[in-house]
Order: sequence, then structure tokens, then C-alpha cells
Amino acid sequence: MANVVVVGSQWGDEGKGKIVDWLSERADIVARFQGGHNAGHTLVIDGKVYKLSLLPSGVVREGKLAVIGNGVVIDPWALVSEIETLRGQGVDLTAETLRIAENATLILPVHQDLDALREKAAGKGKIGTTKRGIGPAYEDKVGRRAIRMMDLLDLDALPAKVDRLLTHHNALRRGMGEAELVSSDILDQLKEIAPKVTDYIEPVWKLLDDARRKGKRILFEGAQGVLLDIDHGTYPYVTSSNTVAAQAATGCGIGPTGLDYVLGITKAYTTRVGMGPFPTELFCEDGTRLGERGHEFGTVTGRQRRCGWFDACLVRQTLKVAGITGIALTKLDVLDGFKELKICTGYKIGDEVYDHLPASENMQAQVEPIYEVLEGWSETTAGARSWADLPAAAIKYVRRVEELIETPVALLSTSPERDDTILVQDPFED
Repeated sequence: MANVVVVGSQWGDEGKGKIVDWLSERADIVARFQGGHNAGHTLVIDGKVYKLSLLPSGVVREGKLAVIGNGVVIDPWALVSEIETLRGQGVDLTAETLRIAENATLILPVHQDLDALREKAAGKGKIGTTKRGIGPAYEDKVGRRAIRMMDLLDLDALPAKVDRLLTHHNALRRGMGEAELVSSDILDQLKEIAPKVTDYIEPVWKLLDDARRKGKRILFEGAQGVLLDIDHGTYPYVTSSNTVAAQAATGCGIGPTGLDYVLGITKAYTTRVGMGPFPTELFCEDGTRLGERGHEFGTVTGRQRRCGWFDACLVRQTLKVAGITGIALTKLDVLDGFKELKICTGYKIGDEVYDHLPASENMQAQVEPIYEVLEGWSETTAGARSWADLPAAAIKYVRRVEELIETPVALLSTSPERDDTILVQDPFED
């Protein structure tokens, strides 16, 4: 039985929440391995909508253990708020159903302040962060001055750690003309929130190792997408963590031999939120239509997503970088009714043809997509649960996507409802 990693193969917003929820029925544990509460996973179960930002999607399933790994940066106040929201929706969240890595880094208000100040100072050069403090928290983690979950268990040792943190942050604030922060204020905030989250703390690496030895199935859930990876994404318009599948091992402490199957969630067209290159972006009626039909607004930010045709060249690249075994193709139904569809198969920069997106920011801004045109379909694919329910032209589109990205479709999603899914290959039985 395989342990499965789920990552987004584009710029995020590919529909990971639904797929992870669908797979979680087959898993015993669902573990989140990177990012923060800037993720946005929407689940629709029996007509009820759940919106998650920090918690693993498996929390809405009875009998599943949800785990937040050390690779995640955690805003404890956002965590408590999300837990309370879910409890209000009838989800029973306790220390028996949710465990958090003791060595996970905390996001503090000081991180959110710095995030917002930097974006404001950058003006037109801003990256387009969610201003939730994700990046500054990761910076403090790498700078070895972070406050971690385990520190909430030893409040007597916190003052020295907070002082060390503020030595760095107050220097930045002085340079930006902002008032310095007082350590006692931060200590008071941490002492107030600590009792609400400490019951969930555990050595997650040990928990997962024990589970593997007992033959438990583990589903590893990522946030954002490969194109937002700090190393392999469209830098600098990226997130502050590694979003590729290899991070599942580092971000949960299990080692790469514990990862058996990597499922890349892939939207049947392309979207991105915020700034940065987007070779197939549409500024015409087709782009507007994709956005309206796909309800393309960010779960976390509410920002309208930019929309474009499917970029097979770019997805092929991310699948190789992330080591993806098969894809879950989502939102096929959004393409219903288009007379013709386009797929990007490569790029041109001047007279040069490229079969990948160059890493240079300047070159990325110059690329022109090379398109292949396919016939659309007038019939509906919404709610299809077998290949027999799909129009011939839709099947042809899916098969051509497989050929161009050099990776098979393992799952096909045809609506936000979890059961509207065509299973081609069960990742847990790979």
C-alpha cells in the first residue's frame, strides 16, 4: 500500500482540497507539509462548503488523523479561529484527531507587520503576497531566531527568545521609520494563546514513523503549486517555501523512501493570482468566460484569478521537477461549450523555440506561447463519473493533454462535488 503525496502542478488553486478529501477516505492520516494559512482549500461535501487555510483537508473526515508537519509555519491565532469555525460546522476537532509538530515555526503579529510594510514600500515592484507573515516567518526560521510550537510549552524560556527575535525586527522597523516593538506585549500574546494550542503538540516525525511501521496509509498534502516553489517557480513571484513533492519528506520528517506515489493536481486550463509571468493569460472574452464559469476567486484573499489556456509545456516541466507519477485533471466541466480550445505546446523568444520556461525573469517576460488548436464540445461534462459520460471531443482533449505532458491522468474531476470523479488509477494501490 502506497503513501501518496499531493501537490499542485501549476500556480496553485488547482482544486487540491477536493482531491485530497476524496483520497482521504482511503488514507488513515492526512499530513500537511509546507506553507501557512495563505493556502485556500475549498471542500464541498453533500452540498456543505468547508474552507480551509491551515488545517489538512482530512480534518472533515471522521476517523482520520490530521497532522501539521514541521515544514508548515503556523499562526496560532489563525489556527484557533479555523478550529472554532469548523467546530461550528459540526466537525469534531480534538487533540486525538489533530497533531502538530513540536518543531513547527510560529507566525507572530510582527511577521504580518513586516510583510505589509515591505509590500507597501515596494510599490509597483511588489510581489503580491497575502500579507499574512508567511515569508518573514520562514526568514526567521532560517535565521535561527524563530519561536516554535515547543516554545509554548516552556514559557519561562520565552523572554530571551523573544528579545533575540526583536533585536532583528526592531532594527528593520527603525530603518523603515516604524515604532519599535516591546517584548512584553508579544510575551503576553503568546502566554494567552499557548493553552489553546499546546494540547496538539507532538513529535510528528515519530508519530508518522510509528504509523508507517503499522502499515497505515499516509496522505501528504501540499499548498500552493510547483510554479510557486521558492527554487523552481517563477522567481521572485513565488511563495517562501518549497512546494515540490520532495518537501513532503523534509516537512514531516519521514525521509524520501516513505513517499511512494506523487499525484499532481492539474487544472484543465490555467490560472494564477497576483503578480508574475503567465504565458497563456487571456485578456479577451474567453478569459472572462473561464473565470466566470470556474468561479475563479481566491479562497483566502478573494482576489480575482487571472485565466488562460492550458499550458502543457509548463506543466510538463513542473511534473518532471516534482517527480509526479500521475495527475488529477480538474475542472474539465469549465471548458464545456467552447467551440475550440487551445493548448500551449512550447514558447518562442524572438526566433528561438523553447520546450521549457527559462528561469530568467527577463526571458519569462518575453515568451510567446505556441498553440495547438483542438475541437471543443457542446455537451456537458459536469457530474460525469465514467468515461462513457464524456463527449468524444472531451476524451480527445484529455488524451492529448496526457501525450503533451508525458504523464497519465489518474483522476478526472468534473465538478466541485467529491463524488463527481472518474478514477483511472488509485494512487494508494500503485
